[in-house]
Amino acid sequence: MRVRSVAAGALLAALACGPAAIAVRAQNGSAAPAKTAPKPTVTEPVPPRLAAQSPLVAMVRDTGFVQTAAPAFSDLTPEQKLDAYWLSMASIAINPIGYEQNSAYGLREKHLLEGILTHSKGIDPAVLDKIKSYTMLFWGNQGNHNDFTSAKFVPDFTSDELRAAAEQALKNGASFGKSLNTQAAAEAELKELEKPIFDPQFEPMLTMKNPPNGRDVLQSSSVNFYSGVTMKDLVGFTDKYELNSRVVNKDGKIVEEVYRAGTPDGKVPPGLGAHELGLAIQYLQRAREYAPDAQKKVIDDLVRYYQTGERADWIQVDTDWVQDHTNPDFSSGFVEVYKDPRQLKGAIQGFVSVTDTSMSKLANGFAQNASYFEQKAPWLDKYKNPHPKPPVVNAVQMLIETGDFEVGTIGDNLPNEEEIHRKYGSKSFIITSSSRALGDVRGEKVYAEFSYSPEERERALKYGDLAADLWTSMHEVIGHGSGTVDPKLTREPGFYIKEYYSTLEESRADLMAMWNFWDPKLIEMGAMPNQEVAKAAYDTEARAALMQLHEVPTGDTIEEDHRRGTQLIVNYIRDKVPGSIEEKDRDGKVFLVVADYAKMRQGVGMLLAELMRIKAEGDYSAARDLIGKYGIHFNTQWRDQVVARYKALDLPNFWAGINPQLTLRRGENGKPDKVTMSYPRDIVAQQLMYTRIAGD
Repeated sequence: MRVRSVAAGALLAALACGPAAIAVRAQNGSAAPAKTAPKPTVTEPVPPRLAAQSPLVAMVRDTGFVQTAAPAFSDLTPEQKLDAYWLSMASIAINPIGYEQNSAYGLREKHLLEGILTHSKGIDPAVLDKIKSYTMLFWGNQGNHNDFTSAKFVPDFTSDELRAAAEQALKNGASFGKSLNTQAAAEAELKELEKPIFDPQFEPMLTMKNPPNGRDVLQSSSVNFYSGVTMKDLVGFTDKYELNSRVVNKDGKIVEEVYRAGTPDGKVPPGLGAHELGLAIQYLQRAREYAPDAQKKVIDDLVRYYQTGERADWIQVDTDWVQDHTNPDFSSGFVEVYKDPRQLKGAIQGFVSVTDTSMSKLANGFAQNASYFEQKAPWLDKYKNPHPKPPVVNAVQMLIETGDFEVGTIGDNLPNEEEIHRKYGSKSFIITSSSRALGDVRGEKVYAEFSYSPEERERALKYGDLAADLWTSMHEVIGHGSGTVDPKLTREPGFYIKEYYSTLEESRADLMAMWNFWDPKLIEMGAMPNQEVAKAAYDTEARAALMQLHEVPTGDTIEEDHRRGTQLIVNYIRDKVPGSIEEKDRDGKVFLVVADYAKMRQGVGMLLAELMRIKAEGDYSAARDLIGKYGIHFNTQWRDQVVARYKALDLPNFWAGINPQLTLRRGENGKPDKVTMSYPRDIVAQQLMYTRIAGD
């Protein structure tokens, strides 16, 4: 489960400058007794410092393209760098699958756009600029639906302009996919793609979890996890390949099409994504040559899983990966289920990370004190885990992020499978490369505009970074890893809670952080100097519910799970605990302000206890009613005002990343002997290179 950067709120991308990242590595993922970690020196936090060169490389509409940095790469040995290089290549290989999962038309649109950009001689420059900008957005979202809002975006160029550009590119030798290199084939393709590209009412949402007029959620969503089936059709249907299949109706029979490369002996046939997964396997096997023994085992597991697609092989990947502490580390697979209306199908992702040593050394013991925080949780004792297995926690810098893993992710806790958590624990990542880049871009503008009083603004400037550090760490370490479910549940909680599970779980992890901000243990641990930090955290959560509305410029519903969670928390507390969070007005501008921190914490505890009960019991109807009432709809007048205020700040609403570039050098004998890193600051060149590598 992830923590996504909230441009408006509680996780205000600040790990770069805060004095303490609260994270500690638990040996072998084993349970640790509750004890006090060595008390570090706590210094007063300082306001964020802008980078000498802004990470913001370009803006297209309201999306900012940021260059992330990974200076810790220079600390790796030559063998570690070669390991990282081949793992990165494996991440690139699986990238095209993401476009295919987001829409049945995704890869076809990608081929068309890239064919034009790579054969652009003679195309009207003004039209070419529009196509380039649209393609940048397309790459940044792995399709033409905004990754945060789920809403479709359409081009500034016309259908006729696209056709003329495609015809010229065809004359220049372009091919828009397999066998699409003739005028007749290209004309047919353009006709079939016209509605998917230009019609805003055709597949208007990536994932529509609450469609109007009782429409079916599967048929209302563009995500390509299903074809020809409805939710009603799937009542009683059991997915054998929950994460890595596509469920389709074939001649009246519901079947699963499995993503897999097939086994070399032919006993398991190839399936969906066979080319991409087969290429990833080749690169993983190259990485294996340089990997230590523990990571070799993970690579062997993953190769087997990509060949067979079997759940048992994926569980083996998780089992060995969570116990592997190799630097560089990596993730590859069908992981997060946010986009699936049924909350079962995993979106493909890949990342390679290196340890941010200076930040990791500042770890202060949340994992070591997991048992303490578990027992202090405000839910029923029967849902408290007597022996929580604290996750391995590491501050990391990302070398590459592909597929569903985007630059807005500033924290992650994996694996997601409850059975692995119970037996082996999990790993948590605090992603400093993203938080630093996004924090540098935002600066202090949002504090100045959305803080109600000078005291709130000063508190945000002084303690906001540290509060964000602590929040991210507690969300991942003692949030997602907490609690236990009722033994009567025979499946993962998400199976029962369905489309509301991701919102519920992200909210639960956030609330666990909010609850513990006021525990004196944090000051005892040396994690924070005083409880002004807790006030800063609560301030930012109240602001978040208002500020994040700029991300939904039309309509009156929120689809993204993390954003729903913020609305759920703030709206529930405002309703259930009067006098806790209040609406204020100053100079015609609306603000959400914490009026009483003790009352707000009371509401935090009430909601946290109820969400834990819902998860533990798999109570679908309670999740639906709670999230439906507090998490989905919002005040559109507030939204319109916030959109205008945020626009005046001249900041992006959304983010896309440009990865560091790893380059393999070969010695005189032709063998790889060196890997160097550079920062391209050019998403067009990087994405076209990824296409050449993946061969899609």
